[in-house]
Amino acid sequence: MTARVDRIVTSGIFALDGGEWEVDNNVWIVGDDSECLVIDAPHEADAIAAAVGGRTVTAIACTHGHNDHINAAVELASYVGAPILLNPEDRVLWDQVYPDRAPDGPLSEGQRLSVAGVTLEVLATPGHAPGAVCFYAPELGALFSGDTLFQGGPGATGRSYSDFPTIIDSIRERLLSLPPETVVHTGHGDTTTIGAEAPHLQEWIARGH
Repeated sequence: MTARVDRIVTSGIFALDGGEWEVDNNVWIVGDDSECLVIDAPHEADAIAAAVGGRTVTAIACTHGHNDHINAAVELASYVGAPILLNPEDRVLWDQVYPDRAPDGPLSEGQRLSVAGVTLEVLATPGHAPGAVCFYAPELGALFSGDTLFQGGPGATGRSYSDFPTIIDSIRERLLSLPPETVVHTGHGDTTTIGAEAPHLQEWIARGH
């Protein structure tokens, strides 16, 4: 198997509910030397396009619709000619960024995206956002968790369209059942594993975030 996972980090502003925060976002590129799939397109379309290089981009797959995960998606799509995919449950967030431009296709539970000989399964994981999804690539032993699961706990649920009990259910039912050696590639910050995070579920529930 020649498929690999590349990461670049882009920086910009996360904006929601009238607030703005400076953030660094992970962009994950799954593929080989000829084709790839881009997971999330934040802040800097030029930097993402440079990381893609001359490869064919099969899709720009968005883990959720917060602006800091999609605000370079349309520009990147114009560069690379790839469709933008988003769970329709997150259109309420997408439309805040792109009121006049819809995503090109949906993402839904159980959907499979293929690239460079590997398959990424879409896992619906609402909570951080109503349409949040993760992508599980069993051949790579990898989960791309967006802002659902981080090193140290769940994604934030203190702002509009988020819910803590819902994200806990998503993590418990959809993610912690994956093999413990599964590497978790997160939307921000460091990579972790399912096995490293699973023992802490009750701590997260007790602290409430």
